[in-house]
Amino acid sequence: MPYQPISDYGIIGDLHTVALVGKNGSIDWFCVPHFDSPSVFGAILDDEKGGRFQIAPCESEFTTTQHYLPETNVLVTHFLSEEGVAEVTDFMPTSPGDESEAHHMLIRRVQGVRGSMHMEMQCKPAFNYARDGHQTEIVNGGAVFNSSDLEMRLSTPSELEQVDGGVSCRFVAEEGDSTYFVLQEQGHDEKPLTEIAADEVELQFRSTVDYWRRWVAKCTYKGRWREMVHRSALVLKLLTYAPTGAIVAAPTTSLPEDLGGERNWDYRYTWIRDAAFTVYGLMRIGFTEEAARFMDWLEARCTELNADGSLQIMYSISGEHELKEETLEHLEGYEGSKPVRIGNGAFDQLQLDIYGELMDAVYLFNKYGSPISYDFWTHLTRLIDWVADNWQRTDEGIWEVRGGQRHFVYSKLMSWVAIDRAIRLADKRSFPAPRVRWQKVRDEIYQDIMDKGWNDELETFTQSYGGQFLDASNLMMPLVFFLSPTDPRALKTLDAINRTPAKGGLVSNSLVYRYNPEHTSDGLTGAEGTFNMCTFWLVEAMTRAGARDRKRLDRARLTFEQMLGYANHLGLYSEEIGPRGEALGNFPQAFTHLSLISAAYNLDRALGGQA
Repeated sequence: MPYQPISDYGIIGDLHTVALVGKNGSIDWFCVPHFDSPSVFGAILDDEKGGRFQIAPCESEFTTTQHYLPETNVLVTHFLSEEGVAEVTDFMPTSPGDESEAHHMLIRRVQGVRGSMHMEMQCKPAFNYARDGHQTEIVNGGAVFNSSDLEMRLSTPSELEQVDGGVSCRFVAEEGDSTYFVLQEQGHDEKPLTEIAADEVELQFRSTVDYWRRWVAKCTYKGRWREMVHRSALVLKLLTYAPTGAIVAAPTTSLPEDLGGERNWDYRYTWIRDAAFTVYGLMRIGFTEEAARFMDWLEARCTELNADGSLQIMYSISGEHELKEETLEHLEGYEGSKPVRIGNGAFDQLQLDIYGELMDAVYLFNKYGSPISYDFWTHLTRLIDWVADNWQRTDEGIWEVRGGQRHFVYSKLMSWVAIDRAIRLADKRSFPAPRVRWQKVRDEIYQDIMDKGWNDELETFTQSYGGQFLDASNLMMPLVFFLSPTDPRALKTLDAINRTPAKGGLVSNSLVYRYNPEHTSDGLTGAEGTFNMCTFWLVEAMTRAGARDRKRLDRARLTFEQMLGYANHLGLYSEEIGPRGEALGNFPQAFTHLSLISAAYNLDRALGGQA
């Protein structure tokens, strides 16, 4: 069967891992027991070998719709034909007090809605990214799949048939009737799982619905885009690893930024860079507990500094440092996009911007959340001293280029932010700090950016020192209070980026490229789509500039509304948008949803009572 568009998927999860469910009723991505565990279903990366769990009509002609139950992460897929209508409800049980020890249970409930519809279920796992074989056994009340490292049990009242390493069955979804399929994970040394009864399925359903509705009710955002903000918050919660509070950048690996190309990466890790955006976004809409958990994860990383006092740019969800990159040659990749990668070789890159994002997060949390401890401060001072000694170095930058280090303007900007926020925090809390030295370095960085990052001829800040080309990351300058939003240099940079690529800019139909690959050497071949996060940055930059210029504020609102139109049918975003409006890159993307929340909050506040 052909690959589905990336945008055709929904996501369910239990705060340990997730599953991607297609509009065609197929679960094509599911890693067990954690986000970064090997896949059990991976058809999204190899349609033939990857493995899937599909429930769909036997009829050749039918249509589908898909939606979430309101204010939940419980997904409903409708199948409609002339003969009848059936719905599949997919969820992973989650309930209060259950966040640290999830069941890793995937439940699929099938109900007849109108008439009758002949359905087929196929469950064919492919353990360890389709590298491990397994045994399939039909047992009373279901089937067991046994690989060398993992055992899965499928429970169902339906009669199963063993087919090609998996199981299948056919049944009729009659109006008013229901059946179910429950897939559970267990280790070889655990007590064998027993079959699941229908009443337990219903109990888990009600408990999970209640959990999500109680959770999202804590959201304090009441603005114009409440539904999209709620959906983004629900996505971010799904991408949270409950035991540590870490949030993965995305729950998938190797979904391409360029179809058929090599820009395929594993995003199932937690980046320090996400810190400020995560803390700011969650606290702004009332989720202080989640922000605090993520700060706990950050603080733990600050106690594990490298020997020279520096941090890695990313870690595993449990805090592991080694993220060795590996290529899975046996998988063809989504629509033939190779290589398929697991692990991420960028973990040991030098990216100076992470220190600014970290300190901005700490500063915001200390201000709006809870005061940080003295011990945490002592670790931070070591970090800031390292930044003060190393900010003049070249690095790989925010975009993790693989074409060599440079003096990226954004890296210098965030080095300035790191020291600026440290000074502010020290003053606010009266912490001991080498203020005179830090202030001297902070001012040196500021002047260095103005002297070397600004192009007098082009009248704009460029991607790197002495450069000729733009970078959307410079939209952050007014957002981190390096420049006033109405400073002439900030406005000229904003206007330069806001031009079309044909005129030297980065904006196409209100969508923003992070940079132009034809003008900058990032060490990779091929093109890429527009970057969703950068589009929301543009909205925020125009929003702030619109404080004195209504036209800019109006344009910010139009761009935001247009961007909402690029969400998929469930309100989910990938990392990028392609030339035909298609979703590209890993999905769904935490950074995109974080920047949506921030843009919605600030734009709504700027608009005030205006219609």
